[in-house]
Amino acid sequence: MRDNYDFSNSVPNPYAKQLKKQITIRLDEDVIDYFKELSEENGIPYQNLINLYLKDCAEHHKKLKMNWD
Repeated sequence: MRDNYDFSNSVPNPYAKQLKKQITIRLDEDVIDYFKELSEENGIPYQNLINLYLKDCAEHHKKLKMNWD
């Protein structure tokens, strides 16, 4: 391993904006079970499915309609 490295010709990572941030979120067990079942049907990890669903909601500015009667 070198003592010093020359990064003067380096380029920024083009995928840096796409990096994911790890968080803690509490979900009901039935929600997790639902996405796990979808994951088995589609061969996509359930966490990716949850991310894709939330991403779609954010991109389309979907709002939750709640009635507090």
